[in-house]
Amino acid sequence: MNKTINIPVIRVPATALIESLNPHYTPEQKAVVKDKIKRLLKAQNAVLVAHYYVESDLQELAEETGGYVSDSLDMARFGKEHPAQTLIVAGVRFMGETAKILTPEKRVLMPTLEAECSLDLECPADQFIPFCDEHPDRTVVVYSNTSAAVKARADYVVTSSIAVDLVTWLHAQGKKILWAPDKHLGNYIQRLTGADMLRWQAACVVHDEFKSRALGDLIGKYPDAAILVHPESPEEIIKLADAVGSTSQLIKAAQTLPNKRFIVATDSGIFYKMQQAAPGKEFIAAPTMGEGATCRSCAHCPWMAMNGLHNLLQVLETGNNEIFVDEAVRVKALRSTQRMLDFAAMRKGG
Repeated sequence: MNKTINIPVIRVPATALIESLNPHYTPEQKAVVKDKIKRLLKAQNAVLVAHYYVESDLQELAEETGGYVSDSLDMARFGKEHPAQTLIVAGVRFMGETAKILTPEKRVLMPTLEAECSLDLECPADQFIPFCDEHPDRTVVVYSNTSAAVKARADYVVTSSIAVDLVTWLHAQGKKILWAPDKHLGNYIQRLTGADMLRWQAACVVHDEFKSRALGDLIGKYPDAAILVHPESPEEIIKLADAVGSTSQLIKAAQTLPNKRFIVATDSGIFYKMQQAAPGKEFIAAPTMGEGATCRSCAHCPWMAMNGLHNLLQVLETGNNEIFVDEAVRVKALRSTQRMLDFAAMRKGG
């Protein structure tokens, strides 16, 4: 079930431009910057939590300093459970907001507050809330890639790692779903669960660019490669996959599948962890070029690319870029976000 929704037109920066503007350090300069960051993290009782999609230097630094690299669900769990009084969230804005929702007593900083998410931007609360109000008979399930205000209107928040399981559980109870914002992930969930889903029509600027014809050509070039696909990708890409799943699930697939070569249809920032998890294997980015392609992202999120060692050091030195969430909104968003964590724990416990 779909309804025409006027998705806002957003301005998407070019990843290549963002990367060209970031400082490029020599190995010696990088070592100096990392040493300063490490000392400041320790002095400020701070921990670095990084998403799989940020640059490898930040992922490596998080690992080296007792921080964490993961998907948004595990980032949220880690930040909540870690004793540090300051959380540095390297990712996009909704991830910093989620950390603040779960741990209001902690200071939450981000290397940049300009790091947005196309899914978040294409599902503004002032349009989404009235849309929900028009469908009071539906259980509202939103992807974690949304603002605190959208989460506050939701009944459940999900990540891609638990979305299918949670909707299956709700469907078994006879619930009708209002889903937002990612149309491709929503379509994927509906196909697998058969649930009655009214779906918002936003898309991830990275995953929406993968092209089936170009991917088919690449498969022809590397017939021995397994195809790993994130479910935010279009249906024609998912149909070509050997494994479909969240970032963590795709890393696991890279470990467990016998193939020595993989074509990966998600943000190329994930290659750092894939290469750690499956050394000796080869990873190739799925194409965003080809017929009908714009290659705005070229398989790497422009907003994720805004995070770097330079602005991580700056935020530790200045204390700028703190995340704040209105308390009334936070309390409501906590309800739906905590349900996500509780469901994940219930599923893990059997």
